Amino acid sequence: MTSTPRLGGTFSLGDFPVARMGYGAMQLAGPHVFGPPADRPAAVAVLREAVDLGINHIDTADFYGPYVTNEIIKEALHPYPDDLHIVTKVGALRDAEGNWPQALAPEQLRQAVHDNLNRLGLDVLDVVNLRVGGFDRPTPGSIAEPFTVLAELQQQGLIKHLGLSTVNAEQVAEAQSIAPVVCVQNFYNIANRDDDDLIDSLATLGIAYVPYFPLGGFSPLQSEELNAVAARFAATPLAVALAWLLHRSPNILLIPGTSSVAHLRENVAAAALALPDDALTELNNID
Repeated sequence: MTSTPRLGGTFSLGDFPVARMGYGAMQLAGPHVFGPPADRPAAVAVLREAVDLGINHIDTADFYGPYVTNEIIKEALHPYPDDLHIVTKVGALRDAEGNWPQALAPEQLRQAVHDNLNRLGLDVLDVVNLRVGGFDRPTPGSIAEPFTVLAELQQQGLIKHLGLSTVNAEQVAEAQSIAPVVCVQNFYNIANRDDDDLIDSLATLGIAYVPYFPLGGFSPLQSEELNAVAARFAATPLAVALAWLLHRSPNILLIPGTSSVAHLRENVAAAALALPDDALTELNNID
């Protein structure tokens, strides 16, 4: 069994080397990612523990809550450690009913970038992902107009690096023709592998792939094969699912979310779980 570096090793977001085990802040908001959390001090504690454990890549969005997660991140961690990199996303809003309407008009994108800057307490954002697809899959079509808006904000010095969320290979190529893309954030996990080819192509380009819902999202992963492998290594099935993602490709960065310090520690421990070839073969057969 080969050893796995703590936090899964590192990969670069542009010129930012980050631990491959990161943290997604979405669950710090209230139920259904709407409103404030029931226990704000506990949310602050999770973020501080994440940094203490060596996580230096935090994923967020100003429309989580809305506004809630960014405000908690600032409360917990500002002034930020020099090696901490916060990745946010724009392209959606929350309405009064808690829906997620798109917000891709140029002025909406500009406002969203400034809102993220203000609520996070930053002068420049490390990475901004343009979210353009649906809930769990891309929507085909040109993304040139909204991505160009972000590229202009990058040229103005408000954004260091650009990424994409919920996109297909054609949209990645289109964006790359406008400005460099450092990461792609799409729906992917051990049971949902539509992006296998995209992950491999991004790896050859040195572009990070960041799977959201790495543990299944609102419907946790269920698999007899996953359970069997977990039992052999005295691990939880979800820890094995995270470890499989780290083995899948060196450009994969994980951002599992949680509002619990104990669960956060379990996720971080998964980064040290080394899976032998026979276990990987068994897991690769999950469909």
